[in-house]
Amino acid sequence: MKKALLFAALVATGCPSGGGAKFPQPAGTMTADSLLAKLREQDASRSSFTGESVMDYWVGEQRLKGTVMVMGTSQRQVRFNALSPQGGGVLADMACDGADFTYVDFQNNCYRTGPCTGQSIATLLRVTLEPDDFRSLATGGAPLPASATGDVTWDGNAGAWNAKLTVPGGTQTIVVDARDGAFDVTASELTGPDGKSVWKVEHTDLGEDHLPAKTRFQTPGQGADLIVEWKQRVLNPQIAPAKFTVAVPAGLPTCP
Repeated sequence: MKKALLFAALVATGCPSGGGAKFPQPAGTMTADSLLAKLREQDASRSSFTGESVMDYWVGEQRLKGTVMVMGTSQRQVRFNALSPQGGGVLADMACDGADFTYVDFQNNCYRTGPCTGQSIATLLRVTLEPDDFRSLATGGAPLPASATGDVTWDGNAGAWNAKLTVPGGTQTIVVDARDGAFDVTASELTGPDGKSVWKVEHTDLGEDHLPAKTRFQTPGQGADLIVEWKQRVLNPQIAPAKFTVAVPAGLPTCP
């Protein structure tokens, strides 16, 4: 009798009985519009950053893993200083000032310039990303559509919102960890009308600051794969516009 009463008490108090922990759905209704609005609000609150990272990336045809100093703002400004894995200085320097970009490849002694577009970051890292989308990734977000329709469901086992959205150019899924009042993107993927992945991002090892310690961004169609492990980041610092310009050494030829 005592065992039966104890079991009944455990069930009544919601203690686990081998079925795994469950997370109750947060109060209120979550729609595609409200989820995107909350993510945009969060992204706007992380308008600039500086950081030191270890990146697994490409320089030309060579895949490297090394320290990259990086910063960015919501004004389409971004800068990368890729340090030589062997030590001894900067391997490549790339900056978007919001309108134009300059890339200096010290390994091959050449430079490149042009409009600041989604291709600018690809000159260094081989992944095609708008400068502001890279800032979002670096601060724990993901590229967000201008508009979308779709469904948002609650995963009680993971404590996460799962969104499946119809967006211009295909379908985007977004997973948002909402445990303990958080609202952190852990994964997102855009697939085209043909069902093939256009890009996908995964954030792991989120800290108390709700920023991921590791981010992976892939564009399967381009065979590109960028892995970033963050050693440190500072959110919302004041960064002088001059930091997003690169001086090209005199006499340096343009890269082929």
